[in-house]
Amino acid sequence: MNDRVRRLGCALLGIGIVFCGLGCAGFGARRSSAATEPADGADLGTREWVRAHYTKHEFLIPMRDGVRLFTSVYEPKDKSRACPILMVRSPYSVRPYGEDQYKRRLGPTKEFDNDGYIFVYQDVRGCWMSEGEFDNMRPHLDVKNSPADIDESSDTYDTIEWLLEHLPAHNGKVGMWGNSYPGFYAAAGMIDAHPALVAVSPQAPIADWWYDDFHHHGALFLPHAFGFMSGFGQPRPEPTKTRPGRPFEYGTQDGYQFYMDLGPLSNANEKYLHGEVQMWNEHVEHPNYDAFWQARNILPHLKNISPAVMTVGGWFDAEDLYGALNVYREAERLNPDVSNILVMGPWAHGAWNGRSGDRLGNIEFGSPTSKYFQEHIIRPFFRHHLKGEGELDLPEAHVFETGANKWHQLDRWPPEQAEQKNLYCRADGLLSFEPPSETALVFDEYVSDPAKPVPFTSDISRGMTRSYMTDDQRFAARRPDVLVYQTEVLEEGITLAGPILADLHVSTSGTSSDWIVKLIDVFPPDAPNHKNLADGQKMGNYQMMVRSEVIRGRFRNSYEHPEPFVPNQPTRVPLKLQDIFHTFQTGHRIMIQIQSTWFPLVDRNPQTYVDNIFLAEESDFVPATQRVYRSAKQPTHFTVGVLPAGVPADPPSEP
Repeated sequence: MNDRVRRLGCALLGIGIVFCGLGCAGFGARRSSAATEPADGADLGTREWVRAHYTKHEFLIPMRDGVRLFTSVYEPKDKSRACPILMVRSPYSVRPYGEDQYKRRLGPTKEFDNDGYIFVYQDVRGCWMSEGEFDNMRPHLDVKNSPADIDESSDTYDTIEWLLEHLPAHNGKVGMWGNSYPGFYAAAGMIDAHPALVAVSPQAPIADWWYDDFHHHGALFLPHAFGFMSGFGQPRPEPTKTRPGRPFEYGTQDGYQFYMDLGPLSNANEKYLHGEVQMWNEHVEHPNYDAFWQARNILPHLKNISPAVMTVGGWFDAEDLYGALNVYREAERLNPDVSNILVMGPWAHGAWNGRSGDRLGNIEFGSPTSKYFQEHIIRPFFRHHLKGEGELDLPEAHVFETGANKWHQLDRWPPEQAEQKNLYCRADGLLSFEPPSETALVFDEYVSDPAKPVPFTSDISRGMTRSYMTDDQRFAARRPDVLVYQTEVLEEGITLAGPILADLHVSTSGTSSDWIVKLIDVFPPDAPNHKNLADGQKMGNYQMMVRSEVIRGRFRNSYEHPEPFVPNQPTRVPLKLQDIFHTFQTGHRIMIQIQSTWFPLVDRNPQTYVDNIFLAEESDFVPATQRVYRSAKQPTHFTVGVLPAGVPADPPSEP
């Protein structure tokens, strides 16, 4: 940290701001930080272009409790107009550090660089060059009685207050955006917002630290959790410009084998983490949805919102699909008079800020959906609210219909025309809208063996692949420990919209079990191939996963108070899947797969009930016979929203 930055800052509230080393207030005596100018003609989206058009400053901005947060400000050199402020707060570093070091791109996309904004990037408390102590998903305080009562909302407020007082060329308006963890900070910042904060875009925001990313209905997403925590979770005892710790060395690209060799989760600390990763230790200490996790759920606090909100998510976001849908849903419910927009495209995590968005894995979407979002949705949103430019002609829900590959503009999400219907598991692997008629206790069964778990992908990968949510599922359908139900060939297309509820009627010969449900679009045998297919892949009979979810059966009645199964006793297990908007075309089939392992995406359930799976021993892992019931009295079924033919009736947006 340079001496000028180190000397900045005093208490913010009540005593004013003192510039200890500059000798004057504000920017009046500030030197330019650009040491050299690049040659003319530097391309947009390069460090040379940014250096030519912006002056960079670095500050330690004091919060109300005296802790100072490291902040980089990129100020346009063109002073002919007052500019709004567009800010990101992040735990992932505002690199590069140094006033002579510049980012390659500013804002959500490189086109923002030329739109006339003051760009602000801030390391949140306890991260990188900021002071203070980091707290994952710091709990929100609805009531703050003293300067010591801080949260991410108050840090956002104090940062904006300081920026407005000390940046000379702003227009009095502030916008905020962020993707993934920064999306959480954007969502937190719009609560009890500073009056100058007028537009916020939480993108794939973490909403509930227990559910998002790591625990899906209580089941641990193992490679994502272990990979993230082993790196991001390393302690940072003091401000630093370098990443704490070292990247974890797996020693192999084969994640399936790595995690099988790990054995029970109780080995993670003994073999690799050595008790040094607080995040992992917190998971071990809090296996249930107790007060620790409940405090790290931002959703109940999404009230008193005044800025316009545009929440962005991807239908195939393997990390934070839950966050996007639920931040939108709760902001709408708790703030009915606020402008609140949902955008959902056919994207993996953060792909809407990428180059094209025309495909994911083997599935193509017919157009550059990311470019469409960047030019026709996010730029107009911020231009309108922050600069007063243009009429904002964005609907309540701007959503992409996969399968049909169309954008739609809807006045609400889910669409009110969706009719709730049930798809039932029937005999001989049939999936039907007609309920079963059998009065006897009929079922299908399989043996789930944690020593030979079902892979989540046919690829060799040590992490959660971005494309697994659209992967071909034929490799799983052919396993004896996966049940498969599918409709007859569809004589006309069916569009499903909104959430899905799997109402499972099951039993296990053990006392603990996971249940995984996958909704799949089965292509016809003559489906045409396309040029971007993986080597050897064919689209004929392709089983495209459209939605999937897992529940740790112990949490079927309560996330706070788990309970074992009674062996071989039929039991209802409700499982809510995230929303979809997908058309199963004429000639396709709708398929459901049900299984109990999904490795290593989900850690192995020992299938013997233990109080804490993080502490399970090798002897607890046993095979179990799983049954799925499909009689009139025990009808395993799936409640879906079906849109009538011709709905949505609006003309789809053209890319």
